[in-house]
Amino acid sequence: MKAFSVPTLIYILIFSFIGSVVSLTGGIFLLLREKTALKFSHLIASFAAGALLATAFFDLLPEASEVAGDSVDIFLWTLIGILSFFLLERFVHWFHHHHEHEDAGSKPTIPLIMVGDTVHNFIDGIAMGAAFLVSVPLGIVTALAVATHEIPQEVGDFGLMLHRGVTRKKIILFNIFSALAAMAGALLIYFVGDIVEGLLPIFLAVTAGFFIYIAASDIIPEIHSENRRGFAFYESLLLITGVVVVWVTIILLEPH
Repeated sequence: MKAFSVPTLIYILIFSFIGSVVSLTGGIFLLLREKTALKFSHLIASFAAGALLATAFFDLLPEASEVAGDSVDIFLWTLIGILSFFLLERFVHWFHHHHEHEDAGSKPTIPLIMVGDTVHNFIDGIAMGAAFLVSVPLGIVTALAVATHEIPQEVGDFGLMLHRGVTRKKIILFNIFSALAAMAGALLIYFVGDIVEGLLPIFLAVTAGFFIYIAASDIIPEIHSENRRGFAFYESLLLITGVVVVWVTIILLEPH
């Protein structure tokens, strides 16, 4: 593996910043045009599901296997990634329902959203940083996948906070802070890169598990549950489009 260089740091800064800005666009659009944003967010989510699956299977897993050789069981760590995020999501749901039953008069959901969104963005940043340390093209594709799945998530978070009475100004300020967590995660991985270099295949495999879990467990079931007439075809088309866009992007960035 090549030594980490200043250009790599520049790429990490640029794309983690772009990813943070893009993730905010959906939520800010919701604040401006709530009905329109809610109407089309599930279509963006369909594209995101395809992009996540394609990034996991066409880029992250092949790169992880190539970097690891025979030293790491990539599929084991992918499964660990899927199970870890399943358990994390179960804990969040349990925590949410437990506290709502204990104190229905308060608004425990809002702090939970804030903490969960910040942690999620931090993990996304680590995924992007690890990908860039392996190769710039892999980092760019990973950043693309992260940005696409963040847009519908931010729309959902913004909508819930609005309905819980949080002011628009506070929502924007919090989400700017939360988005910066992605940059913090990416920078952390860069500066400890020499220490964790041997663990990069594991980071990539776990990230692939993370992407597969989000697409297959969170987004695709929502697509199936949508009963809006006329949207099924477009959702399916956008999911496939997400796969094709990532596949073409990989071919263009990595002609080999």
